[in-house]
Amino acid sequence: MPSLKEIKNRIASVNSTRKITSAMKMVASSKLHHAQVQIEKMLPYESMLEHILKTFLASDAEANTIYEMPREVKKVALVVFASNSSLCGGFNSNVIKLMQQAIAEYEHLGKDNILIYPIGRKVAEKVNKLGLKSAGDFTALADKPNSLDCINIATELGAKFRMGELDKVELIYHHFKSAGSQILTRKTFLPIDVETELEQDHERDLTTNIITKKAQDYLKKHHKDDEEREKENVKPLNDNFLVEPDMDTVLGVLIPKLAHLALYTALLDSNASEHAARMVAMQTATDNADELLRELNLQYNKSRQQAITNELLDIVGGSVNN
Repeated sequence: MPSLKEIKNRIASVNSTRKITSAMKMVASSKLHHAQVQIEKMLPYESMLEHILKTFLASDAEANTIYEMPREVKKVALVVFASNSSLCGGFNSNVIKLMQQAIAEYEHLGKDNILIYPIGRKVAEKVNKLGLKSAGDFTALADKPNSLDCINIATELGAKFRMGELDKVELIYHHFKSAGSQILTRKTFLPIDVETELEQDHERDLTTNIITKKAQDYLKKHHKDDEEREKENVKPLNDNFLVEPDMDTVLGVLIPKLAHLALYTALLDSNASEHAARMVAMQTATDNADELLRELNLQYNKSRQQAITNELLDIVGGSVNN
């Protein structure tokens, strides 16, 4: 059985660790709030543009573009979004695992025909370890999302796809649904898949940092009537398009813009998911530290009481002998 001094030192150590995890949880919560604000400001524009373009491509037989036509896959690129730091639960490991599954599917193409765009230091290290071809260093983008860098990457991918250097481009990232739910996603970036418009999940909770499922269910039920009334007032988008000045000009502007926004949305999704995952991990660590402190305090008190009892028995036994 450990001594009182050893237990006391352990309590001090756990208490110090708890202070660190609690502070990291608060920092992650603050960063998550800023990430939610960024998504909330950008998402309506990106969602409507995607809906307009994909509905346009699906409804108009003349709207044919090289970015829409599927081709035989000989060269593929994977844009993988992770983080630069650890202590965020299974966030990085899940992304890397899905990346490895995708690489295994394209293994028959050969490593030279698989190009990785690693957004984040963790995935970049894994790419180097596996000996895969990397498109560059994008570690700074994981900490500070930048729309200009996303435009450069999307433009490069579009140019390579147009010139035949790439036949397919996929995104691997966490889709941020709420503070307590991040969905690991593998999405085709190029060629454009018009069928995904009908399968898109646009339901998000960008208003709170609540991470418990019980509280989220309560809030969702509480606001259900308001959401239903809001949906009743929303008018469907008119899919009868008038094209001016001509088809090629319209598609030439909309498709690059959609590509830029899709990549930037994935980056913001990944960034918010990282902070949410870290907040949950640090909250769990803090709760575990609290439980451990309760056990150690109980053990300390029992040992202290046992030592006092032994001293009293020694004193009583000595007085009886005298």
